[in-house]
Amino acid sequence: MFQAPVPGPVNAPVSKSSLPYQLKFETVSGSGDDLQLRSLLDRQQFHDPMGEAEREGISSSAWPIFGLLWPSGRVLAHVMLTCELQDKRILELGCGLALASLVVHRRGGNITASDCHPLAADFLLENLKLNHLPAMKYQVGNWSRANPLLERFDLIIGSDVLYDRGQPEVLSQFIDQHLQAGGEVLIVDPDRGNRVSFNRKMDLLGYEHTETRVSSLPGSGEKYKGRLLRYLKASPH
Repeated sequence: MFQAPVPGPVNAPVSKSSLPYQLKFETVSGSGDDLQLRSLLDRQQFHDPMGEAEREGISSSAWPIFGLLWPSGRVLAHVMLTCELQDKRILELGCGLALASLVVHRRGGNITASDCHPLAADFLLENLKLNHLPAMKYQVGNWSRANPLLERFDLIIGSDVLYDRGQPEVLSQFIDQHLQAGGEVLIVDPDRGNRVSFNRKMDLLGYEHTETRVSSLPGSGEKYKGRLLRYLKASPH
């Protein structure tokens, strides 16, 4: 299991010219105190010389997705500001830049961030340093494969994770394998067409769900069209 070391003083940002991709540094508001994020400059980035991403099923066009801050990620991070954390083991799936995990971590929650992108752990480490935050748990999580190092969690969270047609099937199975009985799932979805299929898959697995519309982004008030999806599975009698 990757665990970022407790950072010391923050070093100067890495020079863009020293990396095989371009970066930017941005300040994110609307999720408590401002957070600083190191992210990819844009979607025109790709660097996979060892074929690590390809082995995880990540195409060249999908490669940069993990390293950008998406609107749904900002919404989920805002939800985590008021979410009950006490005595809960929490997993963020497909975390990307892990903004929601950073918010939970800063609040003292027991959070594990997960992603299948080979650079997600490195970006998380740098963003912990930027924000003077202590060690945080990270684990590789590939929805279409067995993940023996991932146990079960009381709360599973995610944002904009239904963008591919095959994801409702693999994601619903992944969640069911890693959620404690009586646990909760919170997913922010920007009205993707695959949401309906995902709801059906979760229903077949015995989950009840509710949807809450979200119409603006936290901090900026910019328009946002999406929903907070909440799934509950009853504890066995």
